[in-house]
Amino acid sequence: MDTEIFPGTTVDLVRRSMALQAGEKRYLRARLEATSSTTGIVGLTQRIRCLNASGATVSVVAASARNHEGSDTSTYATPGHLPLYADLLFTAPSAGTYTCVLQGSAYSSLPGSYHLTAIAGSTWLEADETDRTGAHWWQNPACESDDSAGECTYVGGGAARPHAWVFYDDGTPVYKWQAHPDAVSVSAQANLELTTCYTGTASCAASMEVYPRGKNAVVDTRFEFVQLDTTGHTCRTSSVTARRTITDDAHHAVGYSSLTDVPIDLACGTRTFLLRIYVKHVSGQTVKIDGIQSGITSLTNGIAFNNFN
Repeated sequence: MDTEIFPGTTVDLVRRSMALQAGEKRYLRARLEATSSTTGIVGLTQRIRCLNASGATVSVVAASARNHEGSDTSTYATPGHLPLYADLLFTAPSAGTYTCVLQGSAYSSLPGSYHLTAIAGSTWLEADETDRTGAHWWQNPACESDDSAGECTYVGGGAARPHAWVFYDDGTPVYKWQAHPDAVSVSAQANLELTTCYTGTASCAASMEVYPRGKNAVVDTRFEFVQLDTTGHTCRTSSVTARRTITDDAHHAVGYSSLTDVPIDLACGTRTFLLRIYVKHVSGQTVKIDGIQSGITSLTNGIAFNNFN
């Protein structure tokens, strides 16, 4: 059924239970499509949260966020309908039954009564039926919503960096992933959440706020999956590029990148890979690269998969 989400609330939308053995991995993907009862701007966050039998959250929570720009918005694929996606690689810490939940949250300072609505049929949670042997999860460092501690990575003008490498030079330990010996190819994906830092926003360090609201931001991104040689240097790079515009009204925006069925080059002499995202500021507002919030919620993340016969 269509489900209303009122500001200041978190609503459970879809559940999926799985009986797993210790160490088993499942890939989950969620989609939340929302409409709004107001023409004003209302924040929307979706989360994939997995719970153990006692109801405690297990491992990381995958999330994505964007402001719904109002019921009269015509820039979405379907006017007034904002879709968000989130991805999670869940690893069972012990044998048991786990329930994974798609949650929706709304937030705004608008006066009056209003709500977002999660649309039935267009809002879903899907999960693997079998183990994702050898798959690996990346997430970048702590970056709280208001960044009062100045922990986040920024790209832009002024005090910000002109470019950054997510999962590579942003404080994330560089992880060298080993493809499974029986894999015939590999695949990788990443979700990159960016936030614009207009003057007066509550989402960035004050030193990163340069322009008034309405400037918007443009960045170029390059998602890379790099196979290394026996000396630890680049042997073969698979990549995909995109130019992304983040408006100050949307404020937060997640970009999705993927590389499927990447060949494992035997001439490289290893099955070792690096995963990283290059982010270069092009124009407009400085942007924050969102990371882990409250020690558990991941807004920017990546996954590598083995592909078997």
